[in-house]
Amino acid sequence: MRPPFADARRRRLLLLAASGTLLPFALPPAFAQATAMNKRAIPSTGEMLPVVGCGTWRTFDVGSDPAAQARLAEVLQILFDNGGSVIDSSPMYGSSEAVAGSVLTRIGGHKRAFVATKVWTEGRDAGIAQMETSLRLWQQPRIDLMQIHNLLDWRTQLSTLRDWKARGLIRYIGVTHYTSSAFSEVEAVMRSEKIDFVQINYAADDRAAEDTLLPLAKERGIAVIVNQPFGGGGLLGRLKGKPVPDWSREIGCATWAQLLLKYVLAHPAVTCVIPGTGRPDYMRDNVRAGFGRYPDESTRKLIVESVA
Repeated sequence: MRPPFADARRRRLLLLAASGTLLPFALPPAFAQATAMNKRAIPSTGEMLPVVGCGTWRTFDVGSDPAAQARLAEVLQILFDNGGSVIDSSPMYGSSEAVAGSVLTRIGGHKRAFVATKVWTEGRDAGIAQMETSLRLWQQPRIDLMQIHNLLDWRTQLSTLRDWKARGLIRYIGVTHYTSSAFSEVEAVMRSEKIDFVQINYAADDRAAEDTLLPLAKERGIAVIVNQPFGGGGLLGRLKGKPVPDWSREIGCATWAQLLLKYVLAHPAVTCVIPGTGRPDYMRDNVRAGFGRYPDESTRKLIVESVA
């Protein structure tokens, strides 16, 4: 069931990679991946978006800590240097928006970033005030993607988002949720409203989105950003110490993180994944999932079996 390798030397190299002795970004030429991160089209415009971004929940909520901000500057620099651009945040995430804006200014990254944030409040005036604050904190003249966080007061906020989009203050609009129990409401919005993006949870051990939302996004021309591609973080914890399957190297994966991200990105409806991290080494690992090819259906089944 598992594809054989060509020779013993190759097998030894792969085992070294799995153990961490051979770092994923230092694989020999036989395993060299594409030089540019893969991109996918935003259906509503055709704009190409890099497939791996960065989430900021908890990880960017560091306030004015200079050492932490320096570390996060390195995280975003690694993202940009590898062709990524999407940074996702929310007013819900404490100081994350302010920190992200400060870090972007520090590294001169505003023009390289695709800034995605959210409105998370009730009422028209409160929503406008919150979005104005987001513009200030991000130090941006406009936001690339404004999303309604967890569908909170979505009818009111969607009207404002459309107005702001028409005025050029935001480029794209969308809705988000992080739990499968809300999928029926997310589905209703996707069917009834014209939106550019939906952000939902999806992972190798959390596949409910495959039933309706992902096919619907494909049908309706809605871009999909996936949060919690590691199953909320618990999945990677359970896999700690478990060897990465040998066959994962056939799709350019040297770590569980890369394998799990490629599982998600293999779905044709998915546009981008946003694993959250505040560590440069994790970002180096994550961005590699944006390169090379993705698993076919039989390999995706192997991935699901491997993490069960």
